[in-house]
Amino acid sequence: MIETGLQDKVVIVTGGAAGIGRATALRFLQEGARVAAWDVNEASLEGVWLQKADVTRKESVDAALAEVLARWGGVDVLINNAGILRDGLLVKYKDGEVVATMSDEQFEAVINVNLKGVFVCTRAVVPHMIARGGGVILNATSVVGLYGNFGQTNYVAAKSGVIGMTRVWARELGRYKIRVNAVAPGFISTEMVRQMPEKILDVMKGRTPLGRMGEPEEIANAYLWLASDAASFVHGAVLSVDGGVVTGT
Repeated sequence: MIETGLQDKVVIVTGGAAGIGRATALRFLQEGARVAAWDVNEASLEGVWLQKADVTRKESVDAALAEVLARWGGVDVLINNAGILRDGLLVKYKDGEVVATMSDEQFEAVINVNLKGVFVCTRAVVPHMIARGGGVILNATSVVGLYGNFGQTNYVAAKSGVIGMTRVWARELGRYKIRVNAVAPGFISTEMVRQMPEKILDVMKGRTPLGRMGEPEEIANAYLWLASDAASFVHGAVLSVDGGVVTGT
């Protein structure tokens, strides 16, 4: 059995009320970590401290972080998992005319949560990790951030940006013994994904060589490994957990 070294570590999981975030919070709890889940939604996770926090707002993040520091004295692991979808074509063209476009609201909402939120939370936590002598930052990107996806200009832009930030922070923060990595899930069976039309879900499964969608717990296990002592020399990596999705297919 691999020793994770996560007993009593302080872990923050954003978007921790549901889906991958919920599974991740519970998985770290199983390893004996002290877990705070940040979310804008109410939920109940036995053993996990759920805090109301909006990752797009500095004052909200600072307030939630101050509570964590007061309660546990520091932060060892930050998992930037919060994300939303607002899909739509850039331009929908039919019968010789434009019938719809992706709105500014659709674009900005996704960029704010999925990209700016990662920036806001990491900026807040890093000084405390430096003072603590190190830490781990794990960012949620996506396989679509690697190869694009139909109808997801906003989401792909955000997730590609997360990959870029991960690589910058790996260069900047390694000297402080802060490891920074990203996880790129494939098509995962979360509440958010299950809201998509059935024909889209079938396409997702068809593009996955294993022939199925992943489960939130499978992504949680990837986060757990990257945060653990077993991955102590993994830094600046983007780990695809996607059932073998092939780039460009």
